[in-house]
Amino acid sequence: MSNEREFKGLSLGYARVSTLEQNEDLQRDALTAAGCDRLYVEKASGKLGPRPALDTMLDQLRAGDTVVVWRLDRLGRSLRHLIDIFADLDNRGVSVRSLTESIDTSTPGGKLVFHVFASLAEFERDLIRERTIAGLAAARARGRRGGRPTVWTTEKLQAALSMHQAGEHDIATIARVLGVSRASVYRALASTREADVTP
Repeated sequence: MSNEREFKGLSLGYARVSTLEQNEDLQRDALTAAGCDRLYVEKASGKLGPRPALDTMLDQLRAGDTVVVWRLDRLGRSLRHLIDIFADLDNRGVSVRSLTESIDTSTPGGKLVFHVFASLAEFERDLIRERTIAGLAAARARGRRGGRPTVWTTEKLQAALSMHQAGEHDIATIARVLGVSRASVYRALASTREADVTP
Protein backbone atom coordinates (compact mmCIF):
# COMPACT_ATOMS: atom_id res chain seq x y z
CA MET A 1 0.00 0.00 0.00
CA SER A 2 2.82 2.41 0.91
CA ASN A 3 4.53 1.70 -2.44
CA GLU A 4 1.31 2.51 -4.30
CA ARG A 5 0.98 5.75 -2.30
CA GLU A 6 4.58 6.68 -3.09
CA PHE A 7 4.03 6.01 -6.78
CA LYS A 8 0.89 8.16 -6.91
CA GLY A 9 2.58 11.06 -5.18
CA LEU A 10 0.99 13.72 -3.01
CA SER A 11 -1.94 15.97 -3.72
CA LEU A 12 -0.98 19.54 -2.80
CA GLY A 13 -3.70 22.18 -2.66
CA TYR A 14 -3.00 25.85 -3.32
CA ALA A 15 -5.48 28.59 -2.38
CA ARG A 16 -5.07 32.31 -2.93
CA VAL A 17 -7.30 35.16 -1.86
CA SER A 18 -6.62 38.81 -2.56
CA THR A 19 -6.08 41.20 0.31
CA LEU A 20 -9.63 42.49 -0.35
CA GLU A 21 -11.32 39.08 -0.24
CA GLN A 22 -9.80 38.11 3.13
CA ASN A 23 -11.66 34.79 3.42
CA GLU A 24 -10.20 31.60 1.97
CA ASP A 25 -12.76 29.21 3.54
CA LEU A 26 -14.50 28.41 0.23
CA GLN A 27 -11.26 27.37 -1.43
CA ARG A 28 -9.94 25.61 1.66
CA ASP A 29 -13.15 23.54 2.02
CA ALA A 30 -13.15 22.59 -1.69
CA LEU A 31 -9.49 21.54 -1.60
CA THR A 32 -9.98 19.54 1.59
CA ALA A 33 -13.02 17.80 0.07
CA ALA A 34 -10.88 16.98 -3.00
CA GLY A 35 -8.57 14.98 -0.74
CA CYS A 36 -5.48 17.23 -0.68
CA ASP A 37 -2.68 15.95 1.54
CA ARG A 38 -1.36 19.48 2.22
CA LEU A 39 -2.75 22.97 1.81
CA TYR A 40 -0.85 26.16 0.99
CA VAL A 41 -2.85 29.34 1.52
CA GLU A 42 -1.84 32.75 0.23
CA LYS A 43 -3.25 36.21 0.90
CA ALA A 44 -1.82 38.30 -1.89
CA SER A 45 -2.72 40.14 -5.07
CA GLY A 46 -2.55 38.05 -8.24
CA LYS A 47 -0.67 40.74 -10.15
CA LEU A 48 1.86 42.19 -7.76
CA GLY A 49 4.07 41.18 -4.90
CA PRO A 50 5.74 37.96 -3.80
CA ARG A 51 3.82 34.74 -3.19
CA PRO A 52 5.83 32.80 -0.60
CA ALA A 53 3.24 30.02 -0.14
CA LEU A 54 3.29 29.29 -3.88
CA ASP A 55 7.10 29.35 -3.93
CA THR A 56 7.23 26.95 -0.97
CA MET A 57 4.78 24.56 -2.61
CA LEU A 58 6.64 24.62 -5.95
CA ASP A 59 9.92 23.87 -4.15
CA GLN A 60 8.43 20.85 -2.36
CA LEU A 61 6.82 19.23 -5.40
CA ARG A 62 8.17 15.91 -6.63
CA ALA A 63 7.48 13.82 -9.74
CA GLY A 64 4.10 12.12 -9.41
CA ASP A 65 2.60 14.88 -7.26
CA THR A 66 -0.53 16.83 -8.21
CA VAL A 67 -1.19 20.53 -7.67
CA VAL A 68 -4.88 21.15 -6.96
CA VAL A 69 -6.47 24.59 -7.22
CA TRP A 70 -10.04 25.75 -6.82
CA ARG A 71 -9.81 27.80 -10.02
CA LEU A 72 -6.98 28.37 -12.50
CA ASP A 73 -6.79 32.11 -11.88
CA ARG A 74 -5.72 31.34 -8.30
CA LEU A 75 -2.48 29.85 -9.65
CA GLY A 76 -1.27 32.12 -12.46
CA ARG A 77 -0.90 35.91 -12.60
CA SER A 78 -1.84 35.86 -16.29
CA LEU A 79 -2.43 33.35 -19.08
CA ARG A 80 1.27 33.51 -19.98
CA HIS A 81 2.32 32.97 -16.35
CA LEU A 82 -0.15 30.09 -16.01
CA ILE A 83 1.23 28.41 -19.15
CA ASP A 84 4.78 28.80 -17.85
CA ILE A 85 3.82 27.17 -14.53
CA PHE A 86 2.03 24.33 -16.35
CA ALA A 87 5.03 23.74 -18.61
CA ASP A 88 7.47 23.75 -15.68
CA LEU A 89 5.32 21.31 -13.69
CA ASP A 90 4.83 19.06 -16.73
CA ASN A 91 8.62 18.88 -17.22
CA ARG A 92 8.97 17.89 -13.57
CA GLY A 93 6.33 15.14 -13.87
CA VAL A 94 3.76 17.06 -11.80
CA SER A 95 0.13 17.33 -12.90
CA VAL A 96 -2.34 20.16 -12.28
CA ARG A 97 -5.99 19.78 -11.36
CA SER A 98 -8.52 22.62 -11.32
CA LEU A 99 -11.76 21.87 -9.51
CA THR A 100 -13.93 24.62 -11.02
CA GLU A 101 -12.83 24.12 -14.65
CA SER A 102 -12.64 20.30 -14.26
CA ILE A 103 -9.16 20.20 -15.78
CA ASP A 104 -6.67 17.49 -14.88
CA THR A 105 -3.40 17.46 -16.84
CA SER A 106 -2.75 13.85 -15.80
CA THR A 107 -5.49 12.86 -18.29
CA PRO A 108 -5.36 13.07 -22.12
CA GLY A 109 -8.23 15.60 -22.10
CA GLY A 110 -6.43 17.79 -19.56
CA LYS A 111 -3.22 17.70 -21.58
CA LEU A 112 -5.20 18.77 -24.65
CA VAL A 113 -6.65 21.77 -22.79
CA PHE A 114 -3.16 22.75 -21.65
CA HIS A 115 -1.87 22.64 -25.24
CA VAL A 116 -4.83 24.74 -26.41
CA PHE A 117 -4.02 27.33 -23.73
CA ALA A 118 -0.37 27.35 -24.81
CA SER A 119 -1.36 27.79 -28.46
CA LEU A 120 -3.66 30.70 -27.58
CA ALA A 121 -0.90 32.40 -25.57
CA GLU A 122 1.53 31.97 -28.48
CA PHE A 123 -1.08 33.32 -30.90
CA GLU A 124 -1.64 36.37 -28.68
CA ARG A 125 2.13 36.99 -28.50
CA ASP A 126 2.42 36.78 -32.29
CA LEU A 127 -0.46 39.24 -32.76
CA ILE A 128 1.15 41.74 -30.37
CA ARG A 129 4.50 41.37 -32.17
CA GLU A 130 2.89 41.88 -35.59
CA ARG A 131 0.96 44.94 -34.40
CA THR A 132 4.12 46.44 -32.90
CA ILE A 133 6.13 45.89 -36.09
CA ALA A 134 3.31 47.29 -38.24
CA GLY A 135 2.98 50.33 -35.95
CA LEU A 136 6.71 51.07 -36.10
CA ALA A 137 6.72 50.70 -39.89
CA ALA A 138 3.76 53.08 -40.21
CA ALA A 139 5.47 55.60 -37.90
CA ARG A 140 8.69 55.42 -39.93
CA ALA A 141 6.73 55.98 -43.12
CA ARG A 142 5.40 59.20 -41.55
CA GLY A 143 8.90 60.28 -40.56
CA ARG A 144 8.70 59.24 -36.91
CA ARG A 145 11.05 56.83 -35.21
CA GLY A 146 10.25 54.42 -32.39
CA GLY A 147 11.85 54.46 -28.98
CA ARG A 148 12.28 57.18 -26.42
CA PRO A 149 12.36 60.75 -27.71
CA THR A 150 15.84 62.29 -27.74
CA VAL A 151 16.80 64.74 -25.00
CA TRP A 152 19.17 66.50 -27.37
CA THR A 153 18.32 69.67 -29.24
CA THR A 154 20.72 71.36 -31.64
CA GLU A 155 21.40 74.03 -29.01
CA LYS A 156 22.14 71.47 -26.28
CA LEU A 157 24.49 69.54 -28.54
CA GLN A 158 26.36 72.69 -29.52
CA ALA A 159 26.67 73.72 -25.86
CA ALA A 160 28.01 70.27 -24.92
CA LEU A 161 30.59 70.43 -27.72
CA SER A 162 31.71 73.93 -26.77
CA MET A 163 32.05 73.06 -23.07
CA HIS A 164 33.92 69.86 -23.85
CA GLN A 165 36.29 71.46 -26.37
CA ALA A 166 37.09 74.31 -23.97
CA GLY A 167 38.52 71.67 -21.66
CA GLU A 168 37.31 73.46 -18.55
CA HIS A 169 34.39 71.18 -17.69
CA ASP A 170 34.24 67.45 -17.01
CA ILE A 171 31.46 65.20 -18.34
CA ALA A 172 29.59 65.23 -15.02
CA THR A 173 29.42 69.04 -15.05
CA ILE A 174 28.27 69.14 -18.67
CA ALA A 175 25.56 66.59 -17.90
CA ARG A 176 24.38 68.52 -14.84
CA VAL A 177 24.27 71.86 -16.66
CA LEU A 178 22.35 70.44 -19.63
CA GLY A 179 20.03 68.25 -17.54
CA VAL A 180 21.02 64.93 -19.15
CA SER A 181 22.85 61.82 -17.98
CA ARG A 182 26.60 61.39 -18.26
CA ALA A 183 26.06 58.35 -20.51
CA SER A 184 23.95 60.52 -22.80
CA VAL A 185 26.75 63.12 -23.01
CA TYR A 186 29.31 60.43 -23.85
CA ARG A 187 27.03 59.05 -26.60
CA ALA A 188 26.36 62.50 -28.06
CA LEU A 189 30.06 63.38 -28.18
CA ALA A 190 30.93 60.01 -29.67
CA SER A 191 28.28 60.36 -32.39
CA THR A 192 29.58 63.85 -33.27
CA ARG A 193 33.13 62.51 -33.56
CA GLU A 194 31.88 59.72 -35.82
CA ALA A 195 30.03 62.25 -37.97
CA ASP A 196 33.25 64.32 -38.28
CA VAL A 197 35.27 61.39 -39.57
CA THR A 198 32.56 60.03 -41.88
CA PRO A 199 33.50 60.86 -45.52
